[in-house]
This record gives sequence, structure tokens and C-alpha cells, in this order.
Amino acid sequence: MHTVLVTGLGGAGRTTVAAATALARARDGERVLLLTADRDPGEILSALGDDGPGGGSGRRGENGLRAERIDSAAHFRNELLAFQERSTAALDLLGAARLDEEELTELPGAEQFALLHALRGIDSAAWDLVVVDLPPVQEALALLALPQQLRRYLRRLLPPERQAARALRPVLAQLAGVPMPAPWLYATAARWEGELAAVQDRIEDPSTTLRLVVEPGPAATRALCTARTGIALHGHRLDLVVANRMLPTGSPDPWLGSLAAEQQDHVKELSEAFEAVLEVPHLGRAPRTADDLAPLVPLPACSGEPSAAAPAWRVEDRLAESNVLVWHLPLPGAVKEDLGLVRRGDELLLTVGPFRRTVTLPSVLRRCTVDGAGLADGVLSVRFTPDPGLWPRTR
Repeated sequence: MHTVLVTGLGGAGRTTVAAATALARARDGERVLLLTADRDPGEILSALGDDGPGGGSGRRGENGLRAERIDSAAHFRNELLAFQERSTAALDLLGAARLDEEELTELPGAEQFALLHALRGIDSAAWDLVVVDLPPVQEALALLALPQQLRRYLRRLLPPERQAARALRPVLAQLAGVPMPAPWLYATAARWEGELAAVQDRIEDPSTTLRLVVEPGPAATRALCTARTGIALHGHRLDLVVANRMLPTGSPDPWLGSLAAEQQDHVKELSEAFEAVLEVPHLGRAPRTADDLAPLVPLPACSGEPSAAAPAWRVEDRLAESNVLVWHLPLPGAVKEDLGLVRRGDELLLTVGPFRRTVTLPSVLRRCTVDGAGLADGVLSVRFTPDPGLWPRTR
């Protein structure tokens, strides 16, 4: 199964491109699932086989294509009610008043968790292609980073190795003079860890690629080039940039011709920043049926390897010549003034403009101290010096 995550700038036509991408493969006879968390994706989703929020009946549209809207409100209610059931003993002990389904209102952030849950629940054997209509690019990158971040928080707050001392909890509680965490807390953490790990595996799977949609223009081009740095920081595989709503060139109308020429200038700029850019014509109207997507159907579904794989982070051994190891981190588009670098234990906290990521150091670098860093040609090079107290000595 191949997964295409479609994101881009707000209002650039992400849902339309996602629908066209799904339809292209469905017309080739393959099993395709189109997912969106957009509360108002327009009429095109219904035309492709959407059953409304949740897509409960599993009805398929043209050529086996199925379109689903994720019902984040229903997911929030179900998860909270399930939590109440699992916590019955603790809630009864506290004298808590139970919440009824009718009084539950979706809280901010529920949409992101519902989307991750939908990704987790996809049956890989049932589909050849899954196309996911994501929020705008900065929100999408934060969403895709969430499973890894939450797993890190869980490991820090509830270290898994502490569970090995389960039999000693009564003794430890007497010695420490404080109550030890109850077994249900570790069981809940283990369940969350399993769920988050499954979602992260799907996001990081080699068959999962990211597709960017942009309507070429000055601000849009700059924003997408900034997003390119965030994509590299988080290690996503970018398969294609779609330059959407391209106006026809060669128009005798000076006004239309000027707009089209400006778009072409920005597409050229995008082509210099990204390896694969595909121009998609302006439909001249909002798509309502599958036939309206006919001019866009040639959009490739990108089965197989992405056209631009995630740049590899590598460690260069310079011990023989200068007694340093250099960790090279490709960050295209990064600016020195926007970089932040902090070493904390075995982790490196990286900040690049609006993006931030905490990464675990390769084992060989954990026995070293940071000696400096430099940015050149879109590559951040961090120098490490072996720590004499930790580095193995040669005889």
C-alpha cells in the first residue's frame, strides 16, 4: 500500500488535488481510499463516493474509489466515553460525576487526534493507495511530528523500565514514604505507546510520501520554500510539488497575460528549489463532479519510490586528521539566523525558523562533546570531539 499525504498552503486547492490524485489511480483499476478531515470539502467529495462524516457504510464510488470525511467530534466522544469506562474504579473512588455522550463538546485538538487515529486504523491489505487530505503545511508538519513527540514525553514521564519493579512497589512505597504509580497508569501508557508507535511507523514508512500544493504567487512561493526546510528537518519524503490553478499562457488579453507570466516566474523559482514540479491548469470553476476533474486526472499517484527521497543525515569520521566527528544534516533553505542548536544528554534540540525537532544522537556521538557547528549550502554540520572519559582508549 502506498500513502500520499497532500498538504500545501491554505486555499491552494489541496482537496481538489487530493481528489484528482485518488481518481487517477482508481481509473487504473486500483483500490483507492481518500481521507479528509476538512469540515467543508465541497461537493467534489460526495461525487467521488463520500458517505458523509465517518463514511460509515463503506460505499465505493467510481471504479472502487472510496472517499471518507473523518468525524472528529464523534471520535472525541467515543474516546472520552471509553476512558471513563476504563477508569471506573478511580472515578468511583473520587466520587466523580460521569459525563453523558449528549453533553460532550469537541475540544480544540480533537481533529488532529482523529486524523492520526484514522491513519492508524487503515487496513493495508484493503487498499492499493491511500490519499490523505491534510491541513495547511505548517499544521500538517506539526501533526505528523506529534506521535514521535508524545512517545518521547511518555518515555520521560513514565520510563518503561520502571515497570520491571512492579512486584517491589509496596516495599518501595514504604521506603520512599510516598505512594507508587498504580499499575493502570503503566498499562495506559503502554497502550498509548503502542498506538503512537503504529501511527509513527505509517508516517515514516518508505511507501509514504508528501505532496505539496501551491497556487504560484510571491507570498506562496516564499512560504513553500520555508516549508521545504521543515520537511527536511522532520525527514519526510517529498514526491511532488503541484503548481495549481495555472492560467493559460499566450493570451491576447494584456491583464491575463501579465498574471500568467507572473505565475510562470514563480513556477521557475519553485523548480529551482524542488526537484519535481507539476503544473495543473485552472479549471475556471469549482469542481462538482468527477468529470470536472478530467483535466487534472493525469496527476501521477507516485507508486514506488518518491522523486525526491528524504536527504540522509550522516556522520563523517575525521578522527585521523582533526580528531572530530561531523554530523551532516541537510536543511535546504535554512538561514543561519533562524538556527538553534542545544545538546541535552543524548539528544539534540534543533530549531529552524518556525520548526523544531528533538533528535536522538547516533550512538557514536553520545560519547562526544559538541565542538561547534556551521551552515553551508543548505547543510548543517555539527562537529563533535571525543570525550576522553567515555571514548575507548587504544593501546
